Amino acid sequence: MSDFLLILNYVSPIFLIVALGYFLKRIGLINDSFAKTSSKLVFTVALPALLFMQIINADLSAKVNYELVAFAYIGTFITFGLSWASASFFCSDPNEKAVFTQGAFRGNYAIIGLALLDSIFGKVALGKGSIVLAFTIPLYNALSVICLTMPLREKNNYTVTKTVKEIFTNPLIVGILLAVPFSVFKIKLPVIILNTGTYLSSMTLPLALIGIGGILNLHDLKNVKVSAVYSSILKIIIFPLAGTYAGYLYGFRGPELGVVFILFGAPTAVASFIMAEAMGSDGKLAASILLITTLFSVITMTLGLYILKANNLF
Repeated sequence: MSDFLLILNYVSPIFLIVALGYFLKRIGLINDSFAKTSSKLVFTVALPALLFMQIINADLSAKVNYELVAFAYIGTFITFGLSWASASFFCSDPNEKAVFTQGAFRGNYAIIGLALLDSIFGKVALGKGSIVLAFTIPLYNALSVICLTMPLREKNNYTVTKTVKEIFTNPLIVGILLAVPFSVFKIKLPVIILNTGTYLSSMTLPLALIGIGGILNLHDLKNVKVSAVYSSILKIIIFPLAGTYAGYLYGFRGPELGVVFILFGAPTAVASFIMAEAMGSDGKLAASILLITTLFSVITMTLGLYILKANNLF
């Protein structure tokens, strides 16, 4: 019981801040415009700054666990493929199929994942988790852009050139690419730049979590599509179970196994909703998947982390 309470103490604050965002919206202190603007601010400024600061302070040649990164890559490709194949059974509209796929494979590891790693394992694990994130974000965004642009390419509205541009102009990828030379060549930045980056990084997680709460609308649960339910089951139950078990069999233990579980078990990324809306896909379906996975991941992530802790796996 003590292990369960310990995990609950780690997980609860993350989702309580999300609940705070929902409450603030309900009482009118924030509105839809604030929630969407704050999410965009996190996506375009604060989170790239957090990634930039984490990477420039890391020795990439010494700290990269390439086995963990390779495992994350292989797992992401597998979950993407399974999501796309599963979407064919539940979705007839190409736009709906694209959103189903993105909702099932793309987790909110950047926000909720890093917050959990910091809370449970501390700054060392946060650094490791950020390095894994730096490698997986380009893959997440590339696969998301590819699946979301497939319906547009079928309508001749999107070309390969536009797809590549969408990938490499993504703010998260830009932040990572800018940081790599500073880390590799040990380039020192002025203190004023470092302090500014630190302030921007510090606001990332709380602002993002409040923004998630502001986006959620519990009334949407009344009209949820079957496809949203199945996409959510894949995201927060099937994929974390399979991914963590595979990681256990491979030999990951401690914070590394925690990273694997959180990577595959985190609820659907807010960026999936933002990208679906921006690229003309089924925004309502994206919002439903985001809502379901965020609400029920409180249970699935707490239980999953408790099981790992109770079995001394981290």
